[in-house]
Amino acid sequence: MQNYEYKVLPAPAKGEKSKGLKNAETRFAYAIERLMNDMASEGWEYQRAETLPSEERSGLTSSQTVWRNLLVFRRPRPSAEAALDDSGLERRRLTSAADLARTNAPEEAAPEAPEEAPRPEPVAETEAETERPEDDDRQPERATTS
Repeated sequence: MQNYEYKVLPAPAKGEKSKGLKNAETRFAYAIERLMNDMASEGWEYQRAETLPSEERSGLTSSQTVWRNLLVFRRPRPSAEAALDDSGLERRRLTSAADLARTNAPEEAAPEAPEEAPRPEPVAETEAETERPEDDDRQPERATTS
C-alpha cells in the first residue's frame, strides 16, 4: 500500500500583478497557477480545494466562525527500499571503518584494544602557595650613604 504525506496551504486571498494581466480575475488565477506550479516542482500533487470553518476569538469573551479556503497537496512518502533503489545502492550493506579493519587484518594477529595512557592527577595547591604576605609587594629599602 502506498503511503502519502500531505501539505495544506491557505489559498491566495488576492491576485498577483504580472505583465499583461489587466483585471482581478486573471491576477487571481495567476496567483493560484504560480502556487500550484511551485508545489509541483517540489513533487507535490494537487488534490483539492477545501473551505473549512475556523473558530476565532472576537474580543475578550466571544468567538466567531471564519471560513478558510485551503489547497490540499500530496506526494508519495518514500519507503526505505525505494530510497536505496533510487540511489543506486541496490541493498548494499554499508560497512563501518571498524568492520573493514577486521576483515582486512591478518587472521593470526587479532586486533587488541589499545590501552589508555595513565592520566596525570591534578596537583592541589596549598594555602602557603596561594597566599602572599603583604610585605612581598614592597620594594626592599636601599641603604644610602651620606
